[in-house]
Amino acid sequence: MTVARRADAERNRQRALVAAAEVFAEAGIDAPMSDVARRAEVGIATLMRNFPAREDLVAAVFADAMAAYAAAAAAAADDPDPWRGFCDFIGYVCRVPCTDRGFAQVLTTMFPGVAALEAQRQRAFRDFVRLVRRAKAAGRLRADFSPHDLPLFLMAAAGVARTHTEALATAAERLVGYLLQAAAAPGSAALPAGPPPRALYEALEKP
Repeated sequence: MTVARRADAERNRQRALVAAAEVFAEAGIDAPMSDVARRAEVGIATLMRNFPAREDLVAAVFADAMAAYAAAAAAAADDPDPWRGFCDFIGYVCRVPCTDRGFAQVLTTMFPGVAALEAQRQRAFRDFVRLVRRAKAAGRLRADFSPHDLPLFLMAAAGVARTHTEALATAAERLVGYLLQAAAAPGSAALPAGPPPRALYEALEKP
């Protein structure tokens, strides 16, 4: 009986993860937990027993996606052509909102209480900083581009994705084109000053 109960519990957990991935992709990570339970066909008590806090569920659902994000940043930073690596990475992150609204929110929200997610985020950011330095040294990226502009790019892409129209993919590609042209050296005019990085990241800590 104990083995059977454990098997049932694991099946319920996996069903909850699958359901949460679907619900978050469609409606974002702020979707009601009751919607996840309903999609998984489990009781809300069962869902909460497996994932006592929303952050626990978010961390479990997006662990692989965040690892892939960090891997993409590392691959871009190691590209022999740093401008190509920069373009590929910006294109990758700006297309995320088109396919997974939840993960787009994860990328633009800080989770101080979820060490695993934040470790991968920091790993990705370090590689992005390295990529930015290489692209500038190659003379391809404008000198006043800041690695801290990446969240702004992500938020811009997420804004386009909110339209949920058939033209979304085309609009996203056009946005990527605009952003890359704006980031390319030499830049026709200086960029306006942005917010202090600390203030920006404090704002991102508010889901």
